[in-house]
Amino acid sequence: MANANSFLINALRQTARRLASGSEYAWGNHGSCNCGNLLQVITALNRTEILRLAHTGIGEWTELAEDYCNVSNLPADQLISHLIEAGLTPSDIHNIEYLEDREILERLPGGFRWLKRNERADVILYLDEMANMLEEKLLTNSAVSSAKSLISPKEFSSLI
Repeated sequence: MANANSFLINALRQTARRLASGSEYAWGNHGSCNCGNLLQVITALNRTEILRLAHTGIGEWTELAEDYCNVSNLPADQLISHLIEAGLTPSDIHNIEYLEDREILERLPGGFRWLKRNERADVILYLDEMANMLEEKLLTNSAVSSAKSLISPKEFSSLI
């Protein structure tokens, strides 16, 4: 699961807001699909630039993430680097593109259901819920860190 951090949470929410406001969306286009829209927020590149860079690799975002090499310096790998530096794993990249993370889907209003990867409203819902989940994890981790600093390790161990 993604590393819960403020930058990623804000990027997910901003991407959802941009999509809700009508930014270009086309699931079959590397520059304006689920990950492409997130990269527009993270990198400030436009959809055309992302498309051009992504096409230096082979496959969809899932394949690009699976084949990622942090030393290759290929443009497609640089895009994946931005997503990883934001806190995502290759599995997260796949799940964002296909809206498949069960933990996120279980949290949807009304309970678990499958979402459609190429439906703008479903992408918005998924990104918002992912941001909510990561924010909760971040707050929990912060509370635990604060508690650890206020009490001795032995006292903390007895609480959990």
